[in-house]
Amino acid sequence: MGHCLFSVICILFLLVGTCFSSPIRDQLRDRITELPGQPGNVGFAQFSGYVTVNDQAGRALFYWLVESSSSRGAKSRPLVLWLNGGPGCSSVAYGAAEEIGPFRIRPDGKTLYSNPYAWNNLANFLFLESPAGVGFSYSNTTSDLYTAGDQRTAEDAYTFLIHWFERFPQYKHRDFYIAGESYAGHYVPQLSQIVYQRNKGIQNPIINFKGFLVGNAVTDDYHDYIGTFEYWWTHGLISDSTYRMLRVACDFGSSQHPSLECMKALKVAEVEQGNIDPYSIFTRPCNNTGSLRRNLRGHYPWMSRAYDPCTERYSEMYFNLPEVQKALHANTTMISYQWKTCSDIVGNYWADSPLSMLPLYSELIAAGLRIWVYSGDTDAVVPVTATRYSIDALKLQTITNWYPWYDNGKVGGWSQVYKGLTFVTVTGAGHEVPLHRPRQAFILFRSFLENKPMPR
Repeated sequence: MGHCLFSVICILFLLVGTCFSSPIRDQLRDRITELPGQPGNVGFAQFSGYVTVNDQAGRALFYWLVESSSSRGAKSRPLVLWLNGGPGCSSVAYGAAEEIGPFRIRPDGKTLYSNPYAWNNLANFLFLESPAGVGFSYSNTTSDLYTAGDQRTAEDAYTFLIHWFERFPQYKHRDFYIAGESYAGHYVPQLSQIVYQRNKGIQNPIINFKGFLVGNAVTDDYHDYIGTFEYWWTHGLISDSTYRMLRVACDFGSSQHPSLECMKALKVAEVEQGNIDPYSIFTRPCNNTGSLRRNLRGHYPWMSRAYDPCTERYSEMYFNLPEVQKALHANTTMISYQWKTCSDIVGNYWADSPLSMLPLYSELIAAGLRIWVYSGDTDAVVPVTATRYSIDALKLQTITNWYPWYDNGKVGGWSQVYKGLTFVTVTGAGHEVPLHRPRQAFILFRSFLENKPMPR
């Protein structure tokens, strides 16, 4: 009876924290009761809010935690951090709302429906809007938005994790993975390296890091350029003469910015490709979005900031609703600009971006971490050929040679297992593999978690 009375008193005094420790109080503050338009019978908990990563500058990152269903062992399942790239694009807009999250947004921009292939059926998922200036994440120092780059993004993400685990101590020592796509091909191995290096010498680390998973990932400038132009040519998107011109004019991976001659060649290639969706070359582009997708810019001049299907429009409608922001505990500082899927400022003023991630791969492979790389084979922005060239450059020993993997008797893609790395393709999938091939992507993620080869 005393325990019951104590619990009641604790609940009554929850707001002033009389009986609750700080982590429990903070978790309850971040608990999402219900999202507007959310379908019924949701069997998992959700949390969202801010974690300050730099007090002096006032940088705070927004997260959304979607736990695995309690009936399926949420307390024992691993934790996965998901990052989208851009740079400057939101993991809430893409990973959570279009790809692997539990809900998709209907065309009305107000209601949600369940994703049957949500990855939180297999693990607890932590979506992070990073760096500051992306999505709901913010900085009180305006110059931060114009000086973001790889190094600070990785350091802030690590600081976020350290503080987040203090808020959610039940996840300390839990198996932890990092996943992402596109320019997160930089974010994921960079953050992985920091976590790995700072865990050294710690017997039972709080961040129990086990490995990472990246898809259609920007990896190495030299091979990305070669592989991309080759993909365009072999898929009939550009002429022989333009392919030769690109090979001559573009200085593969030796400079942060392409030459004037390279930009001219890329313009010719753009005209030859016509009104296609380069992120998914065999699907119909969303009406009146071609000019948005084809924004050519500095470091990867053929790459706009993110895949731009019509679903992006639904995200911008939904996450700007005041009632949605209130339910998510978002935009608490009332930032002066609307929530957007990608930040123009952050993406266009990117500072440091190393030419290659391959040295990090070599270090992390040697550390014995689980590393999987996957590629949708209809993406012309970071195509399968670019990824294959990068992996080949690592000079890894082959354990299992190239083979088809199957889903219900149909080829789902191909795979090759190397010593320290597994590569998987998903046939018919574009830049956002779980958007175009949700079932096959789910099988891929399950195989990754189980560390088993793709099904034959």
